[in-house]
Amino acid sequence: GQKIGRRPQTQLCGDAYIFPMHFGGDEALLVRRNTQPGFTIVYLRDQTGHFELELTWLQDHPQKYDLGECEFHLAFAASDFEAAHKKHQEMGCICYENDAMGIYFIEDPDGYWLEIVPVR
Repeated sequence: GQKIGRRPQTQLCGDAYIFPMHFGGDEALLVRRNTQPGFTIVYLRDQTGHFELELTWLQDHPQKYDLGECEFHLAFAASDFEAAHKKHQEMGCICYENDAMGIYFIEDPDGYWLEIVPVR
């Protein structure tokens, strides 16, 4: 695969940086990195700002990641989070809620988890 070397960076604030990265001619931006004890999360965004990819590394994860663990999932930002939560509750598809983080997950008919987050 193509190796990504160190690129010029622009610090936004704290632990947030912008790194231009090129993948097959398209440019993505590393917009922020969140490092905490036990995990690191890196966020990549496309040039339009309409799509963001979150990559998570868990320090104590004992084996290779497997799709069946629900560590791989899509997330959707809901402009009306309360209405979305109410609708999903009525549908009975909420499979996990994290009140401290203000997010929840729904499960699709194939068993995949989809994360629902408020627009921030």
